[in-house]
Amino acid sequence: MTGYGFTLFDTAIGRCGIAWGAHGVVGLQLPESGDKETRARLLARVPAASEQPPPLEIQRALDGIVALLGGSTDDLSAVTLDMAGVPAFHRRVYEAARAIPHGATLSYGEIAARIGSPGAARAVGQALGRNPFPIVVPCHRVLAANGKIGGFSANGGVATKLRMLSAERAGAASPASPAERGAAVDFNAGAAIAHLRQVDAALARLIDTVGPFGLRRKGMQSLFVALAEAIVYQQLHGKAAAAIFARLCALFPRTEHGPTPRQILRAPDAKLRGAGLSQAKLLSLRDLARRTLDGEVPTLDEIHALADDDIVERLSRVRGIGRWTAEMLLIFRLGRPDVLPADDYGIRKGFAIAFKKRTLPAPKDVLKRGHAWRPYRTVASWYLWRAAEMAVK
Repeated sequence: MTGYGFTLFDTAIGRCGIAWGAHGVVGLQLPESGDKETRARLLARVPAASEQPPPLEIQRALDGIVALLGGSTDDLSAVTLDMAGVPAFHRRVYEAARAIPHGATLSYGEIAARIGSPGAARAVGQALGRNPFPIVVPCHRVLAANGKIGGFSANGGVATKLRMLSAERAGAASPASPAERGAAVDFNAGAAIAHLRQVDAALARLIDTVGPFGLRRKGMQSLFVALAEAIVYQQLHGKAAAAIFARLCALFPRTEHGPTPRQILRAPDAKLRGAGLSQAKLLSLRDLARRTLDGEVPTLDEIHALADDDIVERLSRVRGIGRWTAEMLLIFRLGRPDVLPADDYGIRKGFAIAFKKRTLPAPKDVLKRGHAWRPYRTVASWYLWRAAEMAVK
């Protein structure tokens, strides 16, 4: 590479800019209010650069940055940075920041200690505020004391920092711990299929059409977090809900599995609304947090010992959690074998298809036919959902 070049490129958080020279990347620019402003900020840092297509090495860096901001776990440690004009102290700070793993965070004080300058947390913050290589030098992974978000000099300030942390949290959640990975159900699926075939010929035909039973239950480290996630997901498309829940979790980056009840109760309304929560869902989360701390919501250990109806009754006391949400928890988190969410639209739609009904059945009609499916109505429910899905493909 000869001379200095730059280009703008699209990412999940907006149009970023990158400038390069013969010795690597000389500057990165997070999105401003528009291309004109982003370009101007980048050129203020590298005035000799001209806009041009990136060479292969820079294109590889761009691809990694785009992937990282899109939620992947791409490692940018191989990107070459030209730090010729960077002060020695800043260089040490940036090198320490680059060593922070994807999905992890450190405080300004911890960075100061790592570079052999304990007590220099303020100077570390100033160095990161002048970081010419954001993303590659992940200053968004450095927080203030006590897990507080701290400042961020990019356009959008703390909101931009939260978006970047949210993307990383979502990516880090993909290779989940064994407890969080989908697991097979605990009951005998083969016996369940045999029973359903025997008691309902029409359901047997649906089973033959769909194929093997494939329900995987999602484990949970915290019942509170699982219910909070369920509240966030209500009445939203999956991607939108996932983004909001990731932003909510990113508000509390020092908690490994998601927010705690006390954190939700202590957080200002504006902070929670900033993650994308509606007022109704904010109130539901606070009620869930209060009831969890008061012992009304069972603990993770307690819930495994409760009968299905008892779980539905206790969880339905929480604002925003009704029978349907409790039944989804029974099926997809606890893997209970005999749950039939008769009010669910997908269940009713699949029922109409499987049993050749011209109109959607009433929930009572689903429950009436489902009586014969006991004690494996969860398996029947799974096949009815598949029938509804196949109808729209």
